[in-house]
Amino acid sequence: MHIKADTMEQNIQAIFLDLGNTLRILLKDEEHMARARQEITRLLGTNEDPVAFCEKLNLRYKSYRKWAFENLREAPEAEMWTRWLVPEFPAEKVAPLGAELTYQYRQSMGRRVVVDGGREVIEELQKRGYILGIISNLIGTREIPEWLEAEDYKKYFKSVVLSSILGIRKPDPAIYLEAARRAGVKPGECAYVGDNLNRDVTGTRAAGFGKVVIMISPEELAEAEISDENRPDIVIHQFHQLLDIFPGPQADPA
Repeated sequence: MHIKADTMEQNIQAIFLDLGNTLRILLKDEEHMARARQEITRLLGTNEDPVAFCEKLNLRYKSYRKWAFENLREAPEAEMWTRWLVPEFPAEKVAPLGAELTYQYRQSMGRRVVVDGGREVIEELQKRGYILGIISNLIGTREIPEWLEAEDYKKYFKSVVLSSILGIRKPDPAIYLEAARRAGVKPGECAYVGDNLNRDVTGTRAAGFGKVVIMISPEELAEAEISDENRPDIVIHQFHQLLDIFPGPQADPA
């Protein structure tokens, strides 16, 4: 699947980005991960080995994800911890710690950084006149707002919609429609950039977005099964290729 000049622009006014494996990538920083694992056990007041405890959490998290995928919903953090992750601990103790536990649990998986050249691409897309936004499935409410503020990315994004806050997960079209509404742009004038051929394409299509771009490695693409249901408009392999696709919004005809 190649980028073609005649499909580059369809009066797209807003570009929404996924986070994981699109705008940000996960680095396995063992020191960073170890601190987070220790903090989880400290918060819960358990003497269990932090590595073994988090391995147990990972297994239980799979059950939570199964529920979330089946229902296209994201549970509040307090419920996720008291119902799925540590039901053996007193709920009245765990529930108030939900946001902090989720933050630390995410850190225990690794350190997340913006892809190479990510800020420069975002700045250029904004200069070209696009409204920018984020639509992402995420279990925590703290991480992304704090990251946007701390690394000065908040100024780029008019609409940020997270499943952890909205309670709805991709590919439910409602999450895409809410993002477009907050951006003040019609769905047909929105593009979405993600990394999942199924979740990101089907949800975007159902919401009536004007374009869907999938960023995937050549190796993953070669092994993928492409059908009419999950076929994106454009496939790219590097984040900076967005600048080849989006030259600038077209003005509405007079």
